Amino acid sequence: MDKKVITFGEIMMRLTPPSNRRIIQTDKFNIIYGGGEANVAVSLANYGVDVNFVTKLPDNPMGQAAYNELRRYGVNTTYIARGGNRLGIYFCESGASQRPSNVIYDRAHSAIAEAEKNDFNWNEIFSGADWFHFTGITPALSENMSSITKQAVKAAKENGLKVSCDLNYRAKLWSRDRAKKIMTDLMKYVDVVIANEEDAEMVFDIKSGSDITSGQLKIEGYKEVAQKLIDKFNLELVGSHLRESHSASYNGWLIVLYNGENFVKSSKYNIHIVDRVGGGDSFAGGLIYSRLKNKSLQESAEFGAAASCLKQSIPGDFNHVSIKEVKTLAAGNASGRVKR
Repeated sequence: MDKKVITFGEIMMRLTPPSNRRIIQTDKFNIIYGGGEANVAVSLANYGVDVNFVTKLPDNPMGQAAYNELRRYGVNTTYIARGGNRLGIYFCESGASQRPSNVIYDRAHSAIAEAEKNDFNWNEIFSGADWFHFTGITPALSENMSSITKQAVKAAKENGLKVSCDLNYRAKLWSRDRAKKIMTDLMKYVDVVIANEEDAEMVFDIKSGSDITSGQLKIEGYKEVAQKLIDKFNLELVGSHLRESHSASYNGWLIVLYNGENFVKSSKYNIHIVDRVGGGDSFAGGLIYSRLKNKSLQESAEFGAAASCLKQSIPGDFNHVSIKEVKTLAAGNASGRVKR
């Protein structure tokens, strides 16, 4: 594929107790690297897309380990700035059955949160690129990052790129009022928005009518949500990954897409979850890939749903699946039979 994608955000070290242990009982942690836009970059690299991940990493062994992990999976790291004092960390206690997963951040004053505008030459970064992707996590990291993200999206549009944003509201990073103010400003430069069942409500006070705590989804309500987002921000496309959370271990999962005229939903998957982290990011990667390949709206929904379903069977943040594997599941082969 000749298309070039840029993603921008934070990659962190994730520390997870093994075997579904709780933090208070474990004496060891598994080390994993990930972060919203980094996860999308790895997905796209798996699909053969020329993808650059932009961030700032400390010039120390911790930063180098994260840098090496990206290179390992074929992500271009040319525009990663080096400097600052630390790599962000998060602890992820994996849930099981009726016990939910829990995330504890230790990312304050990370290298990317304290980045400066002159760390990134956006006109150079966007030269020859076709698509720019970021999430609502990135501007939430600090005042600096709010300003740098706006600088990035403005430059992306000036350079003719398609811009996508996964709202990814994180209550542990910023308030709803601040999120609404910053994201409303950034949406002026966005073409494609991804928002799950909580994001539109938490950031823009737009409700779907679903009760996410009971696991009951009103799928048609998302068309109305998407229409309101399109009307408000003049968007080209809105997508949502819908999760029926029956328990921490068992979820229903499907994708809906709406472009102002056509509303499509994917096949529904019932997932016995290994690791749900990165599920939405793997949908974003699948959606971007599909749109770059000029797939239909229905094909895009099916590819994104299958990709994100498969991700939740894989430990870690990254989605280690091929185009062939995604297409096989999207075509209806969900048996999970051993391949010999």
